[in-house]
Amino acid sequence: MIKNKIPRMVLSVLFLTLFLYGCNNLFTTPIQKILENPRNYAGKTVTVSGEVTRVFSLIIIKYFVLRDRTGEVTIVTEKPLPKIGSKMKVKGIVEEAFAIGDQQLIVIFENGYRRDRERS
Repeated sequence: MIKNKIPRMVLSVLFLTLFLYGCNNLFTTPIQKILENPRNYAGKTVTVSGEVTRVFSLIIIKYFVLRDRTGEVTIVTEKPLPKIGSKMKVKGIVEEAFAIGDQQLIVIFENGYRRDRERS
């Protein structure tokens, strides 16, 4: 009876470990998926994760570039800028910053960013 329970318990622990390890990828959207289909994501809240590769701050705007293994995207924020090389997860709203011909810049406004200020 005990011999039958040990393999089940080991498999259960293994499954739980793999599930928890993969949760980070389960609940984030690959950046390339957003960039390939921006219309599907425009105005929607997504969570992305990756490494910070660039930061920029000017009086009226702060942003950083986040890269995962599929691509990179600009994150506009009002929060303090992260350090280059930081690994992080960001939740925000996908928008098209501008488009010229077939070129476009897709950005994510981090949750808490007040976009109404830009529209006035």
